[in-house]
This record gives sequence, structure tokens and C-alpha cells, in this order.
Amino acid sequence: MGRGGEAAPAHFISEFSRLNKDRSKRSDSTRSKPAADAVQGEAAQDLQREFRVRLAALTGGLAPEDYGQAWWDWLFGLAKAPDRGAALAASAAGKALDNWNYAMRAASAGEPPTTHPQFSGEAWNTWPFNIYARAYSNWDSWWREALAAPPDMPTRSRQLMEFAGRQASTAASPANYLATNPELIEATRAEAGQNLVRGFGNFVDDLTRLVEDRPPAGTEQYAVGEKVAVTPGQVILRNRLIELIQYSPQTQEVQAEPVLITPAWIMKYYVLDLSPHNSLVRYLVERGHTVFLISWKNPTEADRDLGMDDYVREGIFAALDAVNSVVPARKVHALGYCIGGTLLTIAAAALAQAGDQRLASMTLLAAQADFSEPGELSLFISPRQIDMLEAVMHRAGVLDSKRMGAAFALLRSQDLLWSPTVKKYLRGEAERPNDLMSWNADGTRMPWRMHTEYLTRLYLENELARGAFTFAGEKLDLARITLPTFVVGTETDHVAPWRSVYKLRSLIRSADYTFLLTSGGHNAGIVTGPEHPKRRYRVRAWQDATTTLPADEWEKSAPIVPGAWWPEWDRWLTAHSGARRVPPPPMGNVAAGLAPLAAAPGEYVRAR
Repeated sequence: MGRGGEAAPAHFISEFSRLNKDRSKRSDSTRSKPAADAVQGEAAQDLQREFRVRLAALTGGLAPEDYGQAWWDWLFGLAKAPDRGAALAASAAGKALDNWNYAMRAASAGEPPTTHPQFSGEAWNTWPFNIYARAYSNWDSWWREALAAPPDMPTRSRQLMEFAGRQASTAASPANYLATNPELIEATRAEAGQNLVRGFGNFVDDLTRLVEDRPPAGTEQYAVGEKVAVTPGQVILRNRLIELIQYSPQTQEVQAEPVLITPAWIMKYYVLDLSPHNSLVRYLVERGHTVFLISWKNPTEADRDLGMDDYVREGIFAALDAVNSVVPARKVHALGYCIGGTLLTIAAAALAQAGDQRLASMTLLAAQADFSEPGELSLFISPRQIDMLEAVMHRAGVLDSKRMGAAFALLRSQDLLWSPTVKKYLRGEAERPNDLMSWNADGTRMPWRMHTEYLTRLYLENELARGAFTFAGEKLDLARITLPTFVVGTETDHVAPWRSVYKLRSLIRSADYTFLLTSGGHNAGIVTGPEHPKRRYRVRAWQDATTTLPADEWEKSAPIVPGAWWPEWDRWLTAHSGARRVPPPPMGNVAAGLAPLAAAPGEYVRAR
């Protein structure tokens, strides 16, 4: 894609020439008009996709139409409110005057420039850096004031303008540049520039790893199967989409009902089996549960046509069949994380409509079923944006993990882009990734068809919550789900906001329903370990199918409990299992074609 700019004109000329030739041939042939129209329509669609691919290379994958529309909505809103324009002009003049007055005072006496946290160090009180900080703070304040939505501005346009403004404001901070940051200048003087030498070395190393498609420095110390994903087990099933891992028991007796875990395919499964001290899988087997886990294949271009139905059938249903073969005549506790939880909800609804009662309970971790309020991710979801993303995926067959990572980084650009850049390249401090950071750098791809369906049908159309989502040609009704349900949301989740996760309560008809809200974000809030001094959670249960509360009222009414949430869920899981413990089941079932194939973590998780 990077070399597409030079090839684009020639490509378009040849493409138009080919279309004209095709049109001439079709006019002379005996081919039917509908067939000719179909061929022409397909060629036009291919050309449109090619144009969007080229455009994506210039815009970083963002749809310029959305931002252009947002800009015009903002500008038109200001034009309709001349008093607001006048107020902004007066505010700009006032802040410019403040900059001048402060500069005059700062030249003769030290004065703190601002209360902005970026400029809290003593070095920012010295001239001329205090002037830089004051001017930036005033500009940032005015910029936010200017971008505040006019009264009748569409919500999406307001969000896009705020997002674009936040990116510009963050990039303009004097704290991000050597020449305008006194702390960086002092560090460079004290080290005689060695920090910059180290930083340049870090930059060259990162660039080399990017070109060679190697993982970031430091992640090698968390090798899969050596430092992380080390809970003992065996792969007992492998198909074109999943490996199913059965974990070895750690107790003499186990709960009769096994646990089947469905992680998200947007991430590698071992986020739930990191280092031994914070592995949810290890915690479960040590607490006497028989655990099975789906390890999704990292798809390639050959898997481009795998869709949502395939992920249900060859993922959850295939795994459930295997679990039933290993542990017959026992219901199964099902757990789903992130979009794995969304897929589990779809599967549970399909099973319920078919009268299949093999599930004992359903646990969802940071998983949405109602996408009407998806949070900040909605910035990247619109018809135009999805058209651009679909075009990129259609060419490659998959969506590369780097594109997804870049989108998430933009949502928290100061923390995930600018601060690490300053630290690594200007301070010369190499990163020391932990197990969660190393896992986060080990991304996965997503097939074209599945991801297009997922974004369009769930995020854009919200079909699952509306009762319009189909599986195997049949519409699914979430109200058919009556399983005991345990749902976990995280307070600072920007992928699956907890208020969006909370909406599931009004969609299903479980008369045994628990919602737990834990501190932390989408990953760190889930991967807490059984003990965590900085975590807390709220929990509340309902014992009927309809009673609920608005999310904010629920938050106020549920008391805060200090500590990690894992023991709370384990108590719930045990309470929903049989009272009698049994000997562990055998590893696999040779008679059913489920002989152990390889030791955990298997092959699929290692594929890059």
C-alpha cells in the first residue's frame, strides 16, 4: 500500500481502458443484458474499492467524507449563531492579551505558567518555557471552546470534531518536543547527549523490526509456551478455525460441570493464560474446574470468506460438541470475552431457539450485545468508514492487527503514542514490557467477510439487539436466553463501555442474573489475578427475569468491594455447579476422534 501513490494514475488509466474494451466486446456479443450489467457492475465495484484503498493509504484509513461533513456541520452551526462567533473572537482576544501580559511578568519574575499536569515540573517555571506552556494552555482551552458543539450539531459530527481537535491539541504540546521541553533539554545536557544516542538506537531498532515484521523489543522474554500460556493441557481438536485445549486437572476431584472459554478472535487467547500469577485458566483449574478453551486460528488470505456463521458453527458449536464427548451427560458453563462474548450470546440464543439445553450458565466479560452506544469506537464506524475498511480488507483478504492497534492508540494518543515516543526516542529509555503488554503486541488478523459482517450487522445496524440478526437463515431472539448469567463490565473500558455491556439485562430473560463492575480497563480490569490491592468492584444480582435499573442508578446502589473480582465469580460458578465433586475426566476421547494432538498452547496461537 505504501507504494500505491506512484502507481495509482497508471492503474486507473489501465482500468478505465479495460472497462471500455469490455463494454465494446459486450455490445458485439450475444450475451444477455442482465449478465452484461452484472459484469459491468462488478467491475465498477472493483474500481471503487481500488480507489478507496488508495485513499486509505493517504488518510491512514480514516474516511475523509466523515470529517469533511463534520467540519461543515460545525462551520454551518457557527454561521447560524453569530453571537457564538463573536464570543469566540472575544475569547481569543482575551487569551492573546493574557499571553502578552504573562510574557511581560515572566520576563522579570518566575511565575507558574498553568495548572496543566504536563507542566507541573519546576523547570517549566523558567523563561521562556513558562511562556510556551502558558500560550499552549490558553490555545488548548480556546480550541476546546471553539470545538464545543453548536446546539443543533449532529452528535456524530460533534464527536468527530472533538476527536480531531484532541489529536491536534495533543500533537501541539511543547512537552512533546526537545526544543520546547526544559526537562528534556536538561536531561540531554546532563548526559552530554547520550540519551539522544540511545533514543536514535531505539528508533532504528523499532524501524528495523517494523520492516522485518518482528515483535517489539523486550517481548521475547514472554515467549508463548515458556513464560506465558504455560498452564498444562492438550489440544484435543483442530479444525480450520480453532484448536480446542483441554487443561490438565490440578485437584484430585473436580466440579462435575466443565467450563468452556471463548476468547475474542481479535486477540490471542493467552490473555486469559498469562503468567501463572495472573492466569484465569490456571486459577480455575486450581479451584477444581475442568477447563476447555478455544484457541482461534490467526487467519490468512485463504480464510477471507469465513463469516459469522462459520465462527459459530466451527468455533463454539464444534467446541461444545467436543466437550460433551469428553464429559458426557453434563451441562457446560460457557464463558465469553469481548467479541467472543458477543459470539457466545449469538450461540446461546441459537441453542435456546433449537431447544438445546447443554449450557449450564453463561458468563460474559466486557462483551456487548447492544451496540447502540459503543463508546469511542463509534468514531471509526460509519457507512463510509466501513466501505473504506471493507475495500482494504477485500484486497488483502484480512484486516491486519496493526491497523486495529493504530485505531485504539488514537483513542488515547497522549498515553499510547506521544508519551512513549518521548520516553523512548528523546529520553532514551527503552521499554520494559510486562506480560500483558507483550501479549498486546502479539496481534491477530481478521477475515474480510467476518469482520465486514461484524461491523455492519452488529455495530452499524445493531441487528442483535433489534432481533434482526440471523444465524443459519433464522432470526435470533435474545429473549429466549434464560440461562443463569454473570456479566462483568470494566469502569474505564473504551472498547466495550460498561454501560453498553449493562444493556444485556433488558435483552435476555434470565431469572438468575448478576452484573459486576470492576475497576480498570478492557484488558487490565479483566486480568487482575485472584488478588489485587488496587482493584475494587461492585456487584448486584436479580432473581427475576425483568427487574432492572438504569445504569447510573445501579452504580450508585451497588456497594464497593475492595479487591479482585475473580473469587466473587468463582463463588458464583461453584454455587451454580453440582454439590458433588467427581474424578477428573480423561484427556480427550480417542473413540470419538478427540485424541490429544499436541501439548498446550498448540500451534494456532504461535502463528504470526
